[in-house]
Amino acid sequence: MIEHLAPEIVNGIVLGAFYAIIAIGLSLIMNLTGTINLAHGSFMTLAGYLAFTLMSRGSNFWFALAASAICTAIIGLVVERLLISPLYKRVPLYSLLLTFGLSLVFEEVFRLIWGPSTVPFSAPPELSGATQIGDVFLPTYRLFIMVALVVVMVALLVFLYRTRLGLRLRGAVQDAEMLAALGTNTQLLYMTNFGLGILLAAIAGVLAAGLLGLGPTMGNDLLMPAFITVVIGGMGSLAGSIVGGLLVGLAISITTLYLPAASEVIMYVLMAVVLLIRPRGLFGEEGIFG
Repeated sequence: MIEHLAPEIVNGIVLGAFYAIIAIGLSLIMNLTGTINLAHGSFMTLAGYLAFTLMSRGSNFWFALAASAICTAIIGLVVERLLISPLYKRVPLYSLLLTFGLSLVFEEVFRLIWGPSTVPFSAPPELSGATQIGDVFLPTYRLFIMVALVVVMVALLVFLYRTRLGLRLRGAVQDAEMLAALGTNTQLLYMTNFGLGILLAAIAGVLAAGLLGLGPTMGNDLLMPAFITVVIGGMGSLAGSIVGGLLVGLAISITTLYLPAASEVIMYVLMAVVLLIRPRGLFGEEGIFG
């Protein structure tokens, strides 16, 4: 039994870490700017395609991961300044419709440039194969993803709680108008916040491409579980995004093992149960920086 269950638990933790990283990026953007970024998954896919292009031209995986994440974050900043920032003071419906339109445009651009089919994106050779832990063999790449995403989460926590810019971002969530009155450039905070959310999405996108395959809809396929993660964890809660992501990932993975037909609906059932018990989510009373 354990030899079948242990790989599924690892798969669930890896999936949950993906959902958590994406959910944290979504929460960062939503909490400060009020923008529901439906193009978040498209930025993930963009990072994956950029990394694929670099690797196909001779770059190694590690350089492609870093370069594509940075380039995607820069593109995200350009999009934020030109298209999204003018809508910050308007009803959130405007930004929701804009980012939904952007996701459709991105998807068609991906099809035009890289084709409609999945492209071959494989893990680096040093991360191929399996690693033995006790009596169980687990895929090395999945273990690497799990560790890498944990490191990213810890780095984000250090940034938010131990740097001056991170402290200002936390303050802006509480009262951006007060910070502006004290002389802080809130537009710079909005840019930094949006860019940080896109950077997290880009890192997750490259790692996901080597695990799930890279196609035009890869990021958007991960977006709905990420939104459900935000709802389960509680809107605006960093801890909630992490716990919610792990719950969703483990629920999907274990259900796939024992009841495959229900694997696609289990996250909705989990969300319904949580909302019946705690309508604001598991950590809904906390803010993302609280």
